[in-house]
Amino acid sequence: MYENNDGEYGKYIVQDLQAPQTGTPEFQEMYKRFSHRILWMDGNVCPGAFQMNTAWYYAVPEKDPVFEEHSHEADELIGFFGSNPDNPYDLGGEIVVTINGEEHRLTKSSLIFCPSGMPHMRMSIRRVDRPIFHFSVVTSGSYDNGAYDTGK
Repeated sequence: MYENNDGEYGKYIVQDLQAPQTGTPEFQEMYKRFSHRILWMDGNVCPGAFQMNTAWYYAVPEKDPVFEEHSHEADELIGFFGSNPDNPYDLGGEIVVTINGEEHRLTKSSLIFCPSGMPHMRMSIRRVDRPIFHFSVVTSGSYDNGAYDTGK
């Protein structure tokens, strides 16, 4: 038995953040003030992998919206989960997102599917009562044409 990511196939186990260089340096600094990125995987971190980001949101950012609406040339799955083990469906905050211009106020743990080409994720974090776990998965090997690329 191998420990963690040792062995021949341990290269497929990512346990340390290899942070992407996305967005402007100002955006990267602002992101750190409301969020803590946990792990990131893409084709650069693990050849052949699709892209996935994981983070905790723990504060309301000073920038609103945090991200502008954008689209990708691949499907994306986006998740927001509350951290109350007694009520996992309670988001523990309020996040407003758009899907093709339509605004949605999220107060429950949510999964959002965004088909390739669909504009999505103008996002405002309005309230954080307890940490919110966030993830996104883009089914291509990199995060292209996305929220971080706007530099806004």
